[in-house]
Amino acid sequence: MNITILSIAKKNRSDYDPVYKELQKMISRFTDIQMKDIFSKEITIAQNIGKSASKKAYSQSFAPYIDKSYSIALHPEGKFIDSYGFSKLIDGKMSINFFIGGAYGLEDRFLDQCDNVVSLGKITMSHKVAKVVLLEQIYRSFAILSGHPYHK
Repeated sequence: MNITILSIAKKNRSDYDPVYKELQKMISRFTDIQMKDIFSKEITIAQNIGKSASKKAYSQSFAPYIDKSYSIALHPEGKFIDSYGFSKLIDGKMSINFFIGGAYGLEDRFLDQCDNVVSLGKITMSHKVAKVVLLEQIYRSFAILSGHPYHK
């Protein structure tokens, strides 16, 4: 299995980097995992225009990654699932792409192209925090699936 987490974010150093690296290391015992931050000149221009233009730019930036991989978008209005449901969601997939939108979220059209849309909760969080939560849930899912006691 291969997992890629794609997010609309500027590529810069973050205080969260050590946490990302530690969680990626833990997950790598089970599968390959990559994180890609995407932020283009088109996104910058669109965010100066407004919400609709921004969402469209996010969709265009993510378009090359909607492929044969199982696509899961993170969205506040997505499906609420617990850790066991999350583990079932990723179980048996060969390749998964997770999508974390930008400041204005994701277009409905893009969400419709994804295989699944899930919510990390009703609270709003930055993409940096969402990545930490997502990475932890991915690790927890593999622990559940392999019978590792981490999830208890």
